[in-house]
Amino acid sequence: MAAVDFDLKFTYVLAGWEGSAHDALILANALEREDGLKVPTGKFFLVDAGYAMRLGFLPPYRGTRYHLKEYGRGNHPQNAKELFNLRHSSLRTSVERAFAAYKNRWKFVYNKPFHGYKTQVKVVLACAILHNWVLQYGEDEYFPPEETWDPEPNDEDPNDIVYDNHSWAQKRDEFANHMWANRGLANI
Repeated sequence: MAAVDFDLKFTYVLAGWEGSAHDALILANALEREDGLKVPTGKFFLVDAGYAMRLGFLPPYRGTRYHLKEYGRGNHPQNAKELFNLRHSSLRTSVERAFAAYKNRWKFVYNKPFHGYKTQVKVVLACAILHNWVLQYGEDEYFPPEETWDPEPNDEDPNDIVYDNHSWAQKRDEFANHMWANRGLANI
Protein backbone atom coordinates (compact mmCIF):
# COMPACT_ATOMS: atom_id res chain seq x y z
CA MET A 1 0.00 0.00 0.00
CA ALA A 2 1.25 3.46 -0.78
CA ALA A 3 0.15 7.08 -0.52
CA VAL A 4 1.20 9.58 -3.18
CA ASP A 5 1.08 13.39 -3.10
CA PHE A 6 0.31 15.73 -5.98
CA ASP A 7 4.03 15.97 -6.79
CA LEU A 8 3.88 12.22 -7.54
CA LYS A 9 6.11 11.42 -4.56
CA PHE A 10 5.44 8.56 -2.21
CA THR A 11 4.49 9.88 1.22
CA TYR A 12 3.85 6.47 2.77
CA VAL A 13 4.73 2.94 1.68
CA LEU A 14 3.80 -0.27 3.46
CA ALA A 15 5.51 -3.22 1.81
CA GLY A 16 5.40 -6.86 2.76
CA TRP A 17 1.78 -7.90 2.32
CA GLU A 18 0.78 -10.59 -0.15
CA GLY A 19 -1.15 -9.45 -3.21
CA SER A 20 -4.14 -11.52 -2.12
CA ALA A 21 -4.58 -9.58 1.14
CA HIS A 22 -7.73 -7.43 1.28
CA ASP A 23 -7.18 -3.66 1.04
CA ALA A 24 -9.11 -3.04 4.26
CA LEU A 25 -6.84 -5.38 6.23
CA ILE A 26 -3.71 -3.69 4.91
CA LEU A 27 -5.09 -0.21 5.66
CA ALA A 28 -6.07 -1.26 9.20
CA ASN A 29 -2.53 -2.52 9.74
CA ALA A 30 -1.03 0.69 8.36
CA LEU A 31 -3.13 2.78 10.74
CA GLU A 32 -2.32 0.63 13.80
CA ARG A 33 1.46 0.73 13.39
CA GLU A 34 3.57 3.06 15.51
CA ASP A 35 5.23 4.33 12.30
CA GLY A 36 2.00 3.92 10.37
CA LEU A 37 -0.06 6.04 8.05
CA LYS A 38 -1.35 9.23 9.67
CA VAL A 39 -4.11 11.38 8.20
CA PRO A 40 -3.03 15.02 8.62
CA THR A 41 -5.50 17.16 10.55
CA GLY A 42 -8.12 18.63 8.24
CA LYS A 43 -7.01 16.43 5.32
CA PHE A 44 -8.13 13.16 3.77
CA PHE A 45 -6.89 10.56 1.35
CA LEU A 46 -8.62 9.65 -1.90
CA VAL A 47 -8.78 5.87 -2.11
CA ASP A 48 -10.02 3.45 -4.72
CA ALA A 49 -13.28 1.51 -4.57
CA GLY A 50 -11.56 -1.38 -2.82
CA TYR A 51 -11.70 0.59 0.42
CA ALA A 52 -14.74 1.26 2.58
CA MET A 53 -15.70 4.78 3.53
CA ARG A 54 -13.98 5.67 6.81
CA LEU A 55 -12.77 8.71 8.67
CA GLY A 56 -10.10 10.42 6.54
CA PHE A 57 -10.55 8.20 3.46
CA LEU A 58 -12.82 9.02 0.51
CA PRO A 59 -13.56 6.33 -2.08
CA PRO A 60 -15.64 7.02 -5.19
CA TYR A 61 -19.35 6.32 -5.23
CA ARG A 62 -19.94 2.67 -6.06
CA GLY A 63 -22.29 1.82 -8.90
CA THR A 64 -21.76 5.26 -10.48
CA ARG A 65 -19.72 6.08 -13.60
CA TYR A 66 -16.09 6.58 -12.62
CA HIS A 67 -13.48 6.16 -15.33
CA LEU A 68 -12.40 9.15 -17.38
CA LYS A 69 -13.13 7.28 -20.62
CA GLU A 70 -16.80 7.05 -19.63
CA TYR A 71 -17.07 10.85 -19.83
CA GLY A 72 -15.55 11.27 -23.29
CA ARG A 73 -17.20 12.62 -26.45
CA GLY A 74 -19.52 15.12 -24.79
CA ASN A 75 -20.77 12.63 -22.24
CA HIS A 76 -20.79 14.98 -19.24
CA PRO A 77 -21.68 14.14 -15.63
CA GLN A 78 -25.43 14.04 -15.09
CA ASN A 79 -25.49 14.50 -11.31
CA ALA A 80 -23.41 15.31 -8.23
CA LYS A 81 -22.20 11.73 -7.73
CA GLU A 82 -20.96 11.44 -11.30
CA LEU A 83 -19.17 14.79 -11.06
CA PHE A 84 -17.53 13.74 -7.79
CA ASN A 85 -16.40 10.45 -9.37
CA LEU A 86 -15.07 12.26 -12.45
CA ARG A 87 -12.95 14.57 -10.32
CA HIS A 88 -11.92 11.71 -8.03
CA SER A 89 -10.77 9.75 -11.07
CA SER A 90 -8.88 12.76 -12.41
CA LEU A 91 -6.96 13.09 -9.16
CA ARG A 92 -6.26 9.37 -8.88
CA THR A 93 -4.38 9.49 -12.19
CA SER A 94 -1.55 11.07 -10.16
CA VAL A 95 -1.28 7.85 -8.18
CA GLU A 96 -1.31 5.75 -11.34
CA ARG A 97 1.36 7.92 -12.95
CA ALA A 98 3.59 7.65 -9.85
CA PHE A 99 3.34 3.85 -9.91
CA ALA A 100 3.97 3.75 -13.66
CA ALA A 101 7.16 5.76 -13.20
CA TYR A 102 8.24 3.58 -10.27
CA LYS A 103 7.73 0.40 -12.30
CA ASN A 104 9.46 1.86 -15.38
CA ARG A 105 12.40 3.10 -13.36
CA TRP A 106 12.85 -0.13 -11.37
CA LYS A 107 12.04 -2.77 -13.98
CA PHE A 108 13.62 -5.51 -11.88
CA VAL A 109 10.55 -5.47 -9.62
CA TYR A 110 8.82 -7.47 -12.39
CA ASN A 111 11.43 -10.25 -12.25
CA LYS A 112 11.40 -13.30 -10.03
CA PRO A 113 13.04 -12.15 -6.81
CA PHE A 114 16.42 -13.62 -5.98
CA HIS A 115 16.65 -12.03 -2.52
CA GLY A 116 15.05 -13.26 0.67
CA TYR A 117 11.65 -11.92 1.68
CA LYS A 118 12.93 -9.37 4.22
CA THR A 119 15.38 -8.00 1.67
CA GLN A 120 12.63 -7.76 -0.95
CA VAL A 121 10.60 -5.55 1.39
CA LYS A 122 13.62 -3.32 1.99
CA VAL A 123 14.27 -3.08 -1.77
CA VAL A 124 10.69 -1.90 -2.41
CA LEU A 125 11.09 0.80 0.26
CA ALA A 126 14.54 1.82 -1.00
CA CYS A 127 13.22 2.17 -4.55
CA ALA A 128 10.40 4.43 -3.30
CA ILE A 129 12.93 6.61 -1.47
CA LEU A 130 15.14 6.81 -4.57
CA HIS A 131 12.06 7.57 -6.70
CA ASN A 132 11.34 10.57 -4.47
CA TRP A 133 14.97 11.66 -4.53
CA VAL A 134 15.07 11.59 -8.34
CA LEU A 135 11.92 13.72 -8.48
CA GLN A 136 13.39 16.20 -6.00
CA TYR A 137 16.94 16.46 -7.35
CA GLY A 138 17.35 14.64 -10.64
CA GLU A 139 16.02 14.64 -14.15
CA ASP A 140 13.24 12.21 -14.79
CA GLU A 141 12.59 10.33 -18.01
CA TYR A 142 10.10 7.80 -16.74
CA PHE A 143 6.98 9.83 -16.06
CA PRO A 144 4.50 9.69 -18.88
CA PRO A 145 3.31 13.19 -19.80
CA GLU A 146 0.05 13.97 -18.01
CA GLU A 147 -1.78 14.92 -21.20
CA THR A 148 -1.04 11.54 -22.81
CA TRP A 149 -1.60 9.39 -19.71
CA ASP A 150 -4.20 6.67 -20.16
CA PRO A 151 -4.76 4.87 -16.85
CA GLU A 152 -5.63 1.21 -16.80
CA PRO A 153 -9.26 0.46 -16.01
CA ASN A 154 -10.12 -0.16 -12.38
CA ASP A 155 -11.72 -3.59 -11.97
CA GLU A 156 -12.88 -3.26 -8.35
CA ASP A 157 -16.21 -4.82 -7.45
CA PRO A 158 -18.72 -1.93 -7.42
CA ASN A 159 -20.94 -3.89 -5.01
CA ASP A 160 -18.34 -4.19 -2.24
CA ILE A 161 -20.16 -1.92 0.22
CA VAL A 162 -18.47 -3.05 3.42
CA TYR A 163 -18.90 -0.97 6.55
CA ASP A 164 -18.96 2.49 5.03
CA ASN A 165 -18.51 5.18 7.65
CA HIS A 166 -21.75 7.14 7.46
CA SER A 167 -20.36 10.47 8.65
CA TRP A 168 -17.73 10.37 5.91
CA ALA A 169 -20.32 9.23 3.40
CA GLN A 170 -22.25 12.39 4.29
CA LYS A 171 -19.07 14.47 3.92
CA ARG A 172 -18.50 12.95 0.47
CA ASP A 173 -22.12 13.81 -0.39
CA GLU A 174 -21.48 17.41 0.73
CA PHE A 175 -18.36 17.62 -1.47
CA ALA A 176 -20.24 16.14 -4.42
CA ASN A 177 -23.23 18.47 -4.00
CA HIS A 178 -20.95 21.50 -3.62
CA MET A 179 -19.09 20.51 -6.81
CA TRP A 180 -22.39 20.03 -8.62
CA ALA A 181 -23.79 23.36 -7.47
CA ASN A 182 -20.61 25.15 -8.55
CA ARG A 183 -19.90 23.20 -11.74
CA GLY A 184 -20.35 26.26 -13.95
CA LEU A 185 -17.62 28.11 -12.03
CA ALA A 186 -14.89 25.63 -12.90
CA ASN A 187 -13.94 23.51 -15.83
CA ILE A 188 -15.59 20.08 -15.50
